[in-house]
Amino acid sequence: MTEREKMLAGKVYDASADGLPDLRAKAHRLCTEFNATLETEEDKRGEILRELLPNAADGVYLQGPFYCDYGENIKIGKNFYANFNFTVLDCCPVEIGDDVFVGPNVSLLTPVHPFRWQQRNARVKPDGTVFDYEYAKPIKIGNNCWLAGNVTVIGGVTIGDGCVIGAGSVVTRDIPANSLAVGNPCRVIRQITDNDNLDDID
Repeated sequence: MTEREKMLAGKVYDASADGLPDLRAKAHRLCTEFNATLETEEDKRGEILRELLPNAADGVYLQGPFYCDYGENIKIGKNFYANFNFTVLDCCPVEIGDDVFVGPNVSLLTPVHPFRWQQRNARVKPDGTVFDYEYAKPIKIGNNCWLAGNVTVIGGVTIGDGCVIGAGSVVTRDIPANSLAVGNPCRVIRQITDNDNLDDID
C-alpha cells in the first residue's frame, strides 16, 4: 500500500512520501492563483477551480480566499456557496452535498496527529527530509445544510441532511439530519421543523 493509499484509507502515513508534497504544492499554487483573482474574473476563476476541484459539481461558488491541501479529495454537490476564508484539509475524503451554505472562516479538518509527543514530533530521514506521522478521518456533510461563521468540523464527522450548525461551533461528533446544533463541543439543541418557516417566504 502506498503512502497516498494509506492516507486516503485513514491509516498512519508519511506525508513526505509518494509524491504527496508535489500534490500539495500544486493545490497550494492553484489556491494562491484563485485567491488573487477578482470576483468579476469569472472565466479565470472557473478554469482554476476545475483544475483544483475536479470533483465539484456545477454551481459551486467560492468567495475566497480558499485553502485546501489536495483539492482532488473534495467532492462538492451542486449550488454550493462558501463565504470568506474557507479551509478544507482534505487528507481524507471530504464529501459535501447539494445546496450547502458555508459562512466565513469555516474549516473542515480531516488530519489527526498522535496525542503523544513521542510519536507526534517531526523526524528526519537519512537524506535530511523532515517528516511526521499522521492519519486522517473523512468528513461528510449532507444536502441542504448551513454551516454558520467560524464553524470547525473535525475529521470523522458526518452532518446529516438539512442541518444548521451555529456560529463558532466545533463539531466533534455526528449530527443527525434536520438538527439545529451549536456549541463547543457542538450539541443538538433541537430539530428543525415547519414551525421554523418564515412568514415572508413562500
